[in-house]
Amino acid sequence: MTALLRPLAIAAAFFSLHAHADEVAVAVAANFTAPMQKIAAAFEKDTGHKATLSFGATGKFYAQIANGAPFGILLAADDTTPEKIGKEGLGDSATRITYAIGQLVLWSKQPGYVDAEGKVLQKSDWQHIAIANPKLAPYGLAAMQALDKLGLTAQVRPRIVQGENIGQTYQFAASGNAPLGFVALSQVMENGALREGSAWVVPGNLHAPIRQDAIVLKPGQGNAAAAALMQYLRSDKARAVIQSYGYSF
Repeated sequence: MTALLRPLAIAAAFFSLHAHADEVAVAVAANFTAPMQKIAAAFEKDTGHKATLSFGATGKFYAQIANGAPFGILLAADDTTPEKIGKEGLGDSATRITYAIGQLVLWSKQPGYVDAEGKVLQKSDWQHIAIANPKLAPYGLAAMQALDKLGLTAQVRPRIVQGENIGQTYQFAASGNAPLGFVALSQVMENGALREGSAWVVPGNLHAPIRQDAIVLKPGQGNAAAAALMQYLRSDKARAVIQSYGYSF
């Protein structure tokens, strides 16, 4: 091959690799914001496909999807919403996977404020605790289940500051408007370590498992990027990112 033709051949090969690249709109549970941003960037680099991300409460996403929102994939904060979506014909049940199992944590921005057993919940010297809306956010539901199991619901309920989703709940605690917050471990952990503050990882026997499922929605069926992303979420590279934020499988 001549020196003149070689650059043309390289350009042709690059074009061929990305000629069939597609784009998919992805509704992502707020707790999965940080890991999904990293995964989406690596996904585009590795495959040429693009994932356009929207973050929010699973319950709100369900309402939007039921009303025709053009999302191609839902990464939910639970497993019941994707199951419901499949049964209602809003998505393809055969594509449903568990991409992560979440971990609930009681967190404070203040170092040393939360003890290793969560006994701070029994104290009366704090005014507010941030908890996500249990009707919309699975992490909020898990928090209320934990309080019920601990027999602390009546004591804590008057001091709850309710977030619309786990993202807003984290902001309440991170800003100091609430000294305590039940948030996702993924929001306060990175590379296997707590970023700041103090925390108590809530034992799994105090609430139902936070199994987070993904499903291809009707607008995503036949979309090459949607199929590729669902496969990519199960890759070693994606799973390493997911685990670094405190999730299991």
